[in-house]
Amino acid sequence: MSNNERNQTQETGDFVIGRHPAMAAIKSDQQINKVFIQSGLQADVLNDIAKIAKKRNLIVQYVPKQKLDRLTDNANHQGVAVGVAAFEYATIDDLFAVAKEKDEAPFFLILDNIEDPHNLGSIMRTADAAGVHGIIIPKRRAVGLTSTVAKTSTGAIEHVKVARVTNLVQTVKQLQTAGLWIFGTDMNGTDYRQWDASGAVGLIIGNEGKGISPLLKKSVDEMLTIPMVGHVQSLNASVAASLLIYQGFTSRHPLGK
Repeated sequence: MSNNERNQTQETGDFVIGRHPAMAAIKSDQQINKVFIQSGLQADVLNDIAKIAKKRNLIVQYVPKQKLDRLTDNANHQGVAVGVAAFEYATIDDLFAVAKEKDEAPFFLILDNIEDPHNLGSIMRTADAAGVHGIIIPKRRAVGLTSTVAKTSTGAIEHVKVARVTNLVQTVKQLQTAGLWIFGTDMNGTDYRQWDASGAVGLIIGNEGKGISPLLKKSVDEMLTIPMVGHVQSLNASVAASLLIYQGFTSRHPLGK
């Protein structure tokens, strides 16, 4: 990517790349700057993206593959890149509003310094599927809402609100004051299969290598553990999050209800 294109991206936002994420982006209420489609590439989904974009009066530009490669730093763009304004973050109150609108007890994810954008995107995808009301991330030492996160989430970024806070420990205390029971993950804890997530809950997923930070761990009401019998005694952060999220979903939505 040239310096000029990098500067333009920093000023106007970021790129959502890939066919499914691009389609989700142009169908959403997010501010779109321009839609870039690879010229000469025949695909029904690309034609559909162009038609929907034009109905929204968005600028659609057909460009050579080389330009798309430059714009996306040679990522797997699948022939399309959508220039978007920077993703907007929600507030904690916005997350509570989502739960209230659904008439459900809050179910929030708290991500403690997740650094890999692919992990964040995958977690968002699972969170959307399982009806999580929102995700809370720290402003520092953690990945934010980037184009890689958007692509990995396959559109979930448009549906799951993310609040970014200055201090996770203080935020957890505020959530507890509001009535949430906060659960964390650790090698020593209650078997996650016994977890009853009914009621207002927050689930902390720790950093990929270090787990939950010591100060935050002291704020947790109860620890959960995922039993393992293999030689590798750890799971990828997004995999562990998926297991726990769906245990929460199962206890909140029993069969037959």
